[in-house]
Amino acid sequence: MAVCGCVSTLNLTPQVNMIGTRNIGFGSPINSGQAISLAFSGSESMGLSLRFPSTYAVKSRLRRKGFPLQVVCIDYPRPELENTVNFIEAAYLSSTFRASPRPTNPLEVVIAGAGLAGLSTAKYLADAGHKPILLEARDVLGGKVAAWKDEDGDWYETGLHIFFGAYPNVQNLFSELGINDRLQWKEHSMIFAMPNKPGEFSRFDFPEVLPAPLNGIFAILRNNEMLTWPEKVKFAIGLLPAMLGGQSYVEAQDGLSVKEWMRKQGVPDRVTDEVFVAMSKALNFINPDELSMQCILIALNRFLQEKHGSKMAFLDGNPPERLCMPIVEHIQSLGGEVYLNSRIQKIELSNDGTVKSFLLNNGKLIEGDAYVFATPVDILKLLLPDSWKEIPYFQRLEKLVGVPVINVHIWFDRKLKNTYDSLLFSRSPLLSVYADMSVTCKEYYNPNQSMLELVFAPAEEWVSCSDEDIINATMLELAKLFPDEISADQSKAKIVKYHVVKTPRSVYKTVPNCEPCRPLQRSPVEGFYLAGDYTKQKYLASMEGAVLSGKLCAQAIVQDSELLAARGQKRMAQATVH
Repeated sequence: MAVCGCVSTLNLTPQVNMIGTRNIGFGSPINSGQAISLAFSGSESMGLSLRFPSTYAVKSRLRRKGFPLQVVCIDYPRPELENTVNFIEAAYLSSTFRASPRPTNPLEVVIAGAGLAGLSTAKYLADAGHKPILLEARDVLGGKVAAWKDEDGDWYETGLHIFFGAYPNVQNLFSELGINDRLQWKEHSMIFAMPNKPGEFSRFDFPEVLPAPLNGIFAILRNNEMLTWPEKVKFAIGLLPAMLGGQSYVEAQDGLSVKEWMRKQGVPDRVTDEVFVAMSKALNFINPDELSMQCILIALNRFLQEKHGSKMAFLDGNPPERLCMPIVEHIQSLGGEVYLNSRIQKIELSNDGTVKSFLLNNGKLIEGDAYVFATPVDILKLLLPDSWKEIPYFQRLEKLVGVPVINVHIWFDRKLKNTYDSLLFSRSPLLSVYADMSVTCKEYYNPNQSMLELVFAPAEEWVSCSDEDIINATMLELAKLFPDEISADQSKAKIVKYHVVKTPRSVYKTVPNCEPCRPLQRSPVEGFYLAGDYTKQKYLASMEGAVLSGKLCAQAIVQDSELLAARGQKRMAQATVH
């Protein structure tokens, strides 16, 4: 999931359309003094002192139903997640790595890709006593959660990253690293812009006093601005089979698009247009006529079955430092290694068709006892050895193709008032979701100016356009969302600067009939494994899916550890004989 997941992106090419990236030296190991600054004591960030008001409050006036409303920017308490079934299951899976017998001869596992899937794989292998060697092609950690610092010291990101209560493995990861305090939880609401009422919003508020699914049902029933009562009733009746049929029913809907499923269930098209266009673009950056209904049903299932499932949090700063670097430090503390600027050029094979080594762009060969590809699926397909392409496991990957997406950051010369301390569904033809990061994120906090971060989707027709064209189109849409404050010609709020991050291939495009093509983490090639949110796991293309895929990948390697160790000893013996 992208927003109901992670609204995030990753470029396939060595360079993204951006500025301000760091050059650390090809194949350089990560350390806190060289790669990424770690000045986090108090309100320190990147060595610059950021002063926050004691209440961390920003007052702004917004309109709802024509009346002014005061918004106070303040973190909400962390929800009680530890007693939920999914959190307990995730915690148990984590504990199995720490509790597994310490290996006499730890495996050296070479992992390509330091996004959340690769970092997760390496973290849990290290927990199990093995030695991960993590290789990242670029000079920044994070993959789809990467971010860069510009010449002014401001950060811009690959995507708008939202952490949901329904992310048990991600939430466990924060707990295991001792960084729960880095999540800024927001009020339990989903807020949609109203295209027919420019400048106004419609809310779905989840009451804390009610358990799931009653809190979600109450939120839907209480909102009369987006759907009429007859439409809500028809939608509820249409959704009954999913609620009663459980996971098996959800998986069986993979063959239908959202629009096809809605019509089949007798749900009015206006329900799709009012609510699910926004959700579809937030989940997978595409419209309901393309998105598999399974994707929507998985999200609804999580949000409706877990009391805090739809509760959202923002990270308190840039993801490479505030999330990825603690994982790297944990890996290194247990003997693992992490290298930036280490791009895989070729998968070298042995005579038996298994992996012999990874050849890097600098000519260096990296060997290990096992190998993991934790890159986006499109990169894996580019590097697949010819002899593997006829194997059905790899053939099925052809159906999985990354979707283009664009992330836009605009700094304005003033503080915008028509916004919230939360994620906002724009319901714009070109924009998916957005947030005023100068309000929602402590590190980006600015009392005098707004920085809007927006997901531009669907982006297929725009990825080849100039940054200026994309900004002009974005401003036309923002003029509708902020009619009193923004105009397309900048006669009102003026742009101070902007960054546009294009990703031609992001998360895999979840069109109907993709589910059977998602691969298990253990491949049919002995000693070769996959991790990534496109691999088989019960969450979709999201941060949660990436982290869980890494755990499942690490689990498969630990289960195979004796076989892999014996295989390595056999190779060494053969090399000695020759």
